[in-house]
Amino acid sequence: MSSSPSSAPSFDDGRVKAVLVGVDVGGNVDFDATLDELALLAESAGDVAVGRVIARRRAPDPALFVGSGKADEIKALVAGTGAAGVIFDQALSPAQQRNLEQHLGVPVADRTSLILDIFAARAQSHEGKLQVELARLQYMATRLVRRWSHLERQRGGIGTRGGPGEAQIELDRRMIGDRIKSVKERLEKVKKQRGTQRKARERRGTFRISLVGYTNAGKSTLFNALVKARSYAADQLFATLDTTTRSLWLEQAGRSVSLSDTVGFIRDLPHKLVEAFEATLQEAADADLLLHVVDASSPQLREQQAEVERVLEDIGAGQVPQVLVYNKCDLLEDSRQSREPVDQVEVHPGVRRPRVFVSAQTGDGVALLRQVIADIVAGRLHHSESAPSVEAEPSALPSHPADPDGPAHSVTLP
Repeated sequence: MSSSPSSAPSFDDGRVKAVLVGVDVGGNVDFDATLDELALLAESAGDVAVGRVIARRRAPDPALFVGSGKADEIKALVAGTGAAGVIFDQALSPAQQRNLEQHLGVPVADRTSLILDIFAARAQSHEGKLQVELARLQYMATRLVRRWSHLERQRGGIGTRGGPGEAQIELDRRMIGDRIKSVKERLEKVKKQRGTQRKARERRGTFRISLVGYTNAGKSTLFNALVKARSYAADQLFATLDTTTRSLWLEQAGRSVSLSDTVGFIRDLPHKLVEAFEATLQEAADADLLLHVVDASSPQLREQQAEVERVLEDIGAGQVPQVLVYNKCDLLEDSRQSREPVDQVEVHPGVRRPRVFVSAQTGDGVALLRQVIADIVAGRLHHSESAPSVEAEPSALPSHPADPDGPAHSVTLP
């Protein structure tokens, strides 16, 4: 893992060995029994999973999260695989992390710290780096509670910071608090600058479009295909973090629009990270239209789409009109391909959205997507409860996975 020492067991290419642990607490519906997403996160951080452990508990163990018996099983697996550390798919308390490290004899990371490590490595812009630093500092502040033994030592006397007998933990907490305040002030300036830029776009009458979606759904690849840009895109989680905005010319509408590629969402995205990226996510909340990019080939399509919708609600973008863009259709088997490249689907009772099937990688469907966007910009396609329905026989469209909203609709979700 990212925090592992350089001398830790690793592969010839430098990747560090790690054991993944998932705990199903109380039958959590979001529990990933395969730990595949955690493995992708680990890979994004430069680690590789050499073992996986699944545990089921009614409630987390206060000391070791998984209990002593399962902790012994993990310890044996670490020894057998030569792993350099252990990564948990859930958030650990500072005490649990400390106890686990002492019991297992290797560094332990949780899902939150893993995502923060990835964000810290990927942020490129000044704003992105500030946002990640704030989230990491806020996370670190919670780790000061009974986390490191040296923080329990007392410092005092002439020539030292703090008063006589002040604990080192208090000094560290104060130092982190001061840094958090400084970073927040700098981010507030960035937020005001973005606000000024948005007002300028509003005065010019610019139509603003933001790409949103689950991480690795292909947003950056689609962004490049639409505006012929060269933004970094890769088949990995959180390939890009910084918002990129370009002008998109729509010949059918006879005008240009502003298109922004935003950071991807993910299950259990740390709340502090969402707060830290408020300035960036504001692009989505202030948009006139959202292109919600969905990985049509993902077995977790429904869950990923629902998670994006939840985050959009949290950041105040839940009411922004959307076009659902089902990407990566080139990876679907023939039996799962849609007969109609454009349709509409009811996402909530009485609320329908346009849906376009594309492959940003091959370019299939991208021209149709541009046409749909142009129709919306020109006011010919309305996002309202009274939008005309598109009827389709159940056999006309792929049936996997099932409709995430439960009741049968006139268009079956693939």
